[in-house]
Amino acid sequence: MTTLAVTRIGSLFSGVLDAPLIADADTVLCRDGVITAVGTAAELAAGIAAAEQVLDVAGATVAPGLIDSHAHVTIGDYTPRQKAVDFLESYVHGGVTRMISAGEVHVPGRPRDREGVKALAITARTVFDNIRPGGMRVHAGNVLLEPTLTEDDFRHLARCGVWLAKFGFGAYPDPLDAVDQIRLAKQCGLVVMCHAGGVSAAGSAALGAAEIIELDPHVCGHANGGPTAMSDADTDRLLYDTAMVLQVVQAGNLRSALRIVRGAQSSGALHRIVVGSDTPSGFGVMPLAVLKTVVELSALAPLDPAIAWALATGNVGQAWRLPAGRIEPGAAADLLALDAPLGGVASTAAEAMTNGDIPGVTAVVTDATVRALSSRNTPRARRAARLSRPTAG
Repeated sequence: MTTLAVTRIGSLFSGVLDAPLIADADTVLCRDGVITAVGTAAELAAGIAAAEQVLDVAGATVAPGLIDSHAHVTIGDYTPRQKAVDFLESYVHGGVTRMISAGEVHVPGRPRDREGVKALAITARTVFDNIRPGGMRVHAGNVLLEPTLTEDDFRHLARCGVWLAKFGFGAYPDPLDAVDQIRLAKQCGLVVMCHAGGVSAAGSAALGAAEIIELDPHVCGHANGGPTAMSDADTDRLLYDTAMVLQVVQAGNLRSALRIVRGAQSSGALHRIVVGSDTPSGFGVMPLAVLKTVVELSALAPLDPAIAWALATGNVGQAWRLPAGRIEPGAAADLLALDAPLGGVASTAAEAMTNGDIPGVTAVVTDATVRALSSRNTPRARRAARLSRPTAG
């Protein structure tokens, strides 16, 4: 049994859109990879005393770890697109504690035949079930839909643990030829994401609102472009005429992202917005991509920082059916400690985000295990976290 107490929390982001801040709490207890209690140090004194390790964040902000909802992993911690090794471990230092594959599209010689497509998805899922780069959990094995896949194939994939599917890179003469396959994938329990916008460097289809509505995926991937955005009229159709999840990414169109988020906020639809990076891509390896997007939404949309944080945590967990992204008993113990950057005008992480500054990450926790004390990618924070064993007596 592994136990961790996170103490002296100054502000607590919940990851829950409807209640983004947890008031009157300064302590989080974790055991065996999950959060067991949230409250005050006085209320949880026995748990703190019994913890194997105590993480003192010295008044900084604690928040759920970021979940990158759109990343192009391959096999292991290597990206041939940018010829970079250990890039996933570097994303942990950008606050990303989980990552969802948007398709292993950058694997050299990626197979297109029916058996090869399945084999790649099953292999990628299995590989990342067995490795945790930097402590990150990668949800990989996203089957890239091809017209040769049958209902039996989707059932086979589901039996093998594959639960992600992506449309946009297959050899379909007409995008609408995939309607039945997307329906079958959904019936077999897979979460389906669809490409949106112009053609990407990886050779995706160009898809607008009319096609995406007919295809009816769970998630409209990079609704703000990957990297080329749809027209404003198309994004409005997806926002106001559908109920699908809309994803905004760093490797997309910032103007479009802000327009989507502002529209969702004014229409009460922020629960449908999720954040991802869409990297590694032509934009490169970007360890701070998700954090940068959350800061931009805080400063420019503008959203309350705790609400913006929920778009990249609790909203993602809900859309992809993950037990993560929220600070509450029973949720995965994936946590970040954040603070205002040293030398800036802000005194808290939230103030820094409102000002458009990247906060300093002072601790990264996954599975109730401290993976890093300070980040090599964010600015140095005003306050440093310290890890210790409790003092007896």
